[in-house]
Amino acid sequence: MQYFDLVTEIFVSIDDFYIQFNQKIQEFQLPAPKKQRNRSSLMSGSEVMTILVLFHLSQHRSLKHFYLYYVKKHMQAEFPKTVSYNRFVELMSSVLLPLTIYLKTCRSGKCSGISFVDSTPLRVCHNKRIGSNKVFADIAQRGKTSMG
Repeated sequence: MQYFDLVTEIFVSIDDFYIQFNQKIQEFQLPAPKKQRNRSSLMSGSEVMTILVLFHLSQHRSLKHFYLYYVKKHMQAEFPKTVSYNRFVELMSSVLLPLTIYLKTCRSGKCSGISFVDSTPLRVCHNKRIGSNKVFADIAQRGKTSMG
């Protein structure tokens, strides 16, 4: 697992982005209502994003097992203030937008001009019912007539 040697580098990159993202987004946000509690979480958004990136780099198939049995047990030095798994899942929704923008803008590779397309057909219904399937019948009929 060589990428776990890069945890600090990944975290610093994400944290720098997250700080800039929050500064920009606050310019456009409305002020919070007076009665709303504004407590910060034990885990920062950067930490949550880093754990999600590490999960996708890992060989684990389940986020729950990755978080409970790897992050909480073996990465306590890197993430000392881990929260429960249920709270972590709640925090994931708050970092969806910044994580998506980070991955698209900062970690997207350069396009080489070569693309791969999967042409595997998707089965919509059983072969016996193909003739009675009317879901996209009008679109399919227009496609047939325009093709000749």
